[in-house]
Amino acid sequence: MWSEAPPVTVLMAVHRGAPHLPDQLDSLTEQQHKNWSLVVSIDGEDDGSGQILDTHPSAARITRITGPGKGAAANFLHLMRRVDPGNYWAFSDQDDVWLPHKLGSAVKQLENVPWNQPAMYHSRSLITDGLLDNHRMSPSRPKPPSFANALVQNIAGGNTIVLNPAASRLVHAAAHDVEDVTIHDWWLYQLITGAGGVVLHDEAPSLLYRQHGANLIGANDGMRARARRLRMVMDGTYKRWMETNIAALKACAKYFTPENRRILRRVIAARRQPLPVRMKMLRDAGIHRQTQFASSVMWLSVILGRF
Repeated sequence: MWSEAPPVTVLMAVHRGAPHLPDQLDSLTEQQHKNWSLVVSIDGEDDGSGQILDTHPSAARITRITGPGKGAAANFLHLMRRVDPGNYWAFSDQDDVWLPHKLGSAVKQLENVPWNQPAMYHSRSLITDGLLDNHRMSPSRPKPPSFANALVQNIAGGNTIVLNPAASRLVHAAAHDVEDVTIHDWWLYQLITGAGGVVLHDEAPSLLYRQHGANLIGANDGMRARARRLRMVMDGTYKRWMETNIAALKACAKYFTPENRRILRRVIAARRQPLPVRMKMLRDAGIHRQTQFASSVMWLSVILGRF
């Protein structure tokens, strides 16, 4: 029976989601793992998303709350504070289509982790256009996940993330300690690795990631994405993101391992040092990104004082 499967609570942040929301809800309904419920936080003026949720065949499994009206990251943080921990948690965007095995595969892999160790699953995606055509794979992640990587790069698409119960309890507690995060999935990657948790990367895609004009960040692949991220360094966006991340990490550092607290302190101190000292301290901290190009952009930000 489906009720014997571990319960999964899906957290979905919605903002003007009506055009694509029915497809995502249908893909939830078609999951092979049937024991799920959905909590939706609607941010801003309701464009009809509420009615879609209320009239969907799975409406009995759906709970609606009102978002804080401060953007997607704040809306997901709001969900993490409001939803009771202790179940598996999955994070959902409003405009994707999940493949039928998504929840089942994630739970199966996470069940191999000891029950009291926080663990996070994430996977690659099939990037599509607005009509779900022209599939291409999201970038691979050649290097193992780690806190030293998480400090400077997010490798986990939030729409693919599933947390085990231990991680949901950690995240729920830590969400009450932080005021703001740059991007919710980046903060999750930092928090789980910082606390010594397990991050499981699945090379098999778990969803269709719909690319369209309203995407908040967009797929991190191709020359346009590289150019966009280089511009973010040059115009100071990356530095502002780092400052927001560091403030959040300092607020929840009590959950980190001693070694990761030391790495965090070294990175914070390095940002205030002259360039030669800054470079040495950051190298000693072991920070790194997944590819040579991404690492080059990171070190450029360090050299230019935009780190």
